[in-house]
Amino acid sequence: MIRLLVFVLSLFSTMAAAETMKLAVTTSFHNSGLSDVLLPVILEDTGLEVQLLVVGTGQALRLGEAGDVDAILVHSRAAEEAFVAKGFAPYRREIMYNDFVFIGPQSDAAKIASAGDAADALTRIAETEAPFVSRGDESGTHKKELSLWSAAQLDPAQFGSWYKAVGAGMGASLNTASGLDAYILADRASWLNFANKGTLALLFSGDPALFNQYAYLPIDPARHPHVKAEAQRTLEDWLTSPKAEALINGYRIEGTSLFVFNAEG
Repeated sequence: MIRLLVFVLSLFSTMAAAETMKLAVTTSFHNSGLSDVLLPVILEDTGLEVQLLVVGTGQALRLGEAGDVDAILVHSRAAEEAFVAKGFAPYRREIMYNDFVFIGPQSDAAKIASAGDAADALTRIAETEAPFVSRGDESGTHKKELSLWSAAQLDPAQFGSWYKAVGAGMGASLNTASGLDAYILADRASWLNFANKGTLALLFSGDPALFNQYAYLPIDPARHPHVKAEAQRTLEDWLTSPKAEALINGYRIEGTSLFVFNAEG
């Protein structure tokens, strides 16, 4: 009983002493389930309570520009570099990566499973006008999708009703694709953690163009003096630590790794 009392008092003391910070993260990262693994350990190791704002990359960047968060963790390198160039963050630091994959109905009317590359897969979908669900929300996944259409020399603005931009997060978009038996671009982690697969299956992956890097960007205190600079550094140090490496590389679903740690010291 005494040991239990000491433990409870210690727990309440830790909770009372915990510093908080706001971190905007992508829906794909949150949907992967990795945040549920990392956040309790971060709190235990550092006393830092990380409060997540789960949004698309575009919205995360806007929150950072406004100083409404202390840092962001996103996955759209061109947008991140522009964010740094504008002075909203002093730098971007790569943390981990996975890849994007094409999901679609097992019947695979567009035959993308035998595509030569990502551009070929999208060309086949467009030629057959098979239902395709787009995030349509300026997220990192949406930006990647648009860049892949561009590489295939195709313009979604010219597509018919088979192309459905839903303006939603990764989980909601996958649910829509499942309901419509449609093709969709998803990150591998969200797909593996997605429960409502229906008749959908992973049909195409492996093209280097589908590489998906996540990076941490602290909001510049010179731009927004109220942001928590010390908490930013504490979180960054933890995210690039051996403990984080072990947890990120060790996170699996059905025996499959979802992320690969690649932060440099």
